Amino acid sequence: MLQRGAAGSRSCALFSLLGALFLQGADIVLPLEIKTDTHVRGYVGEKIKLKCFFTSTSDVTDKLTIDWTYQSSNNRHVESIFHYQSFTYPTTSGRFRDRISWVGNVYKGDASISISNPNTKDNGTFSCAVKNPPDVHHNIPFTELIVTERGFGTMLSSVALLSILVFIPSAVVVVLLLLRMMRKSAGLKKRNKSGYKKSSIEVSDE
Repeated sequence: MLQRGAAGSRSCALFSLLGALFLQGADIVLPLEIKTDTHVRGYVGEKIKLKCFFTSTSDVTDKLTIDWTYQSSNNRHVESIFHYQSFTYPTTSGRFRDRISWVGNVYKGDASISISNPNTKDNGTFSCAVKNPPDVHHNIPFTELIVTERGFGTMLSSVALLSILVFIPSAVVVVLLLLRMMRKSAGLKKRNKSGYKKSSIEVSDE
């Protein structure tokens, strides 16, 4: 009896070990997968887009829901800032009141939103959750938002880029005009040296 019990225990342990190895080596494929940017950097006063894309094994229906939540960097409290089900329901209270806009398209797997007039107090973690019954199980991605003031270097870079875009075309036009004038002047000098004389028709045209 003891030998049989020991053999049974060994068999159970072996099957458990094989099962664990199988699970570790197998890729778990969820029926609903969500992708977002891990980090997003924005600037004070400039609209920010928070991207969220999903793929589902089921067709999109009016039962599909999207929920965006926010957690401040200085607070553990998680608040809902946007809900979607056939219609959009941005938050009507809190720091994001009247600042959340829907920019997605559920039929293209896009659940993105935007934040207008961002400020440094908006820094924190955002989460996008999508449910498309019967596909309701999915990964939970997070996006860390960092909003900063535009520094002098960033402003200088923007000004420099704008200057280049304006200066280069203008410089090309000026160079072309100068080349044309130089060719015309060289042609006149060549005519004068060769004793060129205007005909009566050219004189009358002038």
